[in-house]
Amino acid sequence: MSTPARPAMPSGIAPITPELLTMVDAIARHGSFARAARELGKVPSAVTYAVRKLEDGLDVLLFDRSGHRARLTEAGETLLEDGRVVLQSLDDLACRVKRVATGWEVELRIAVSAVLPLDPLYDLMREFEAVASATTLRFSTEVLSGNWDALMANRADLVIGADAAGAPAGAYRSQPMGDTQFGFCVAPHHPLAALNRPLTSEDIRAHCAIVVADTSRNLPPRTRGVLQNQAMIVMPTMQAKIDAQVRGLGCGHLPLTLAAPYITQGLLVVCPTADVVPLTEHVVYAWRPEAPGQALKWWLARLQSPRLCEALLGVRDALPG
Repeated sequence: MSTPARPAMPSGIAPITPELLTMVDAIARHGSFARAARELGKVPSAVTYAVRKLEDGLDVLLFDRSGHRARLTEAGETLLEDGRVVLQSLDDLACRVKRVATGWEVELRIAVSAVLPLDPLYDLMREFEAVASATTLRFSTEVLSGNWDALMANRADLVIGADAAGAPAGAYRSQPMGDTQFGFCVAPHHPLAALNRPLTSEDIRAHCAIVVADTSRNLPPRTRGVLQNQAMIVMPTMQAKIDAQVRGLGCGHLPLTLAAPYITQGLLVVCPTADVVPLTEHVVYAWRPEAPGQALKWWLARLQSPRLCEALLGVRDALPG
């Protein structure tokens, strides 16, 4: 796609500031100057004027405004792609400077595997806030290789629940947490639930699998528990996968820690399998090898608690059978 031509305007190269890059990023995500302005806490006219001034200074169009949505031009895509790298670098620089001055990180990014519940971490968040309110906690959820990818690509400072079997080569430190158990689950009204015998791979292959896509951006993505030539519905989150299976839309393995409430309520049943290898994950928490700041040290110390690991990995409440 070529950049639309624009009439020559008086120019002088305008400085590209972090604030302008943030504006361009917000407009690109929302497709609207007005919605971007609301996110940034500015009036729409101020955002429009700032971007127009930047376009005039660079003598390019960054957005195609001809349709209902503001769309990036080729020049705009280049600015946004490189600009996001610049913004991340500036954030990292600010964090390093703050950490050198105080020992505490400005922000601690924690990626939690989608197979783990967040509930056991809420009390820790409250405790952390009491001792380190100046450090922002930023949580994300990752799936399969996405956990390691978040750490390797510097999107996370700490990963909780990464599958040890998928660990890539690289510099990181890790500690084992235990095993996550999975069960092959369907709704009680799903056809597989009526077979009343261990399910074979052919039984399962005949029905749609509900899966959550690997969130890795750089490492090779993985799939688990899906048979060759099996139909799939790909859901955006683990909770959405559970909801889809409760509704009988398909079948699939679920971490029992998350599925337990639905099983005890009779909304899901665990089916035994005959020739399908049971899923288990030996999970770890991991971080990069450089000396940790005070916030990361605090979380690493808490993760040494066997009770916390049991809460994250164990099945809450007794399951039938």
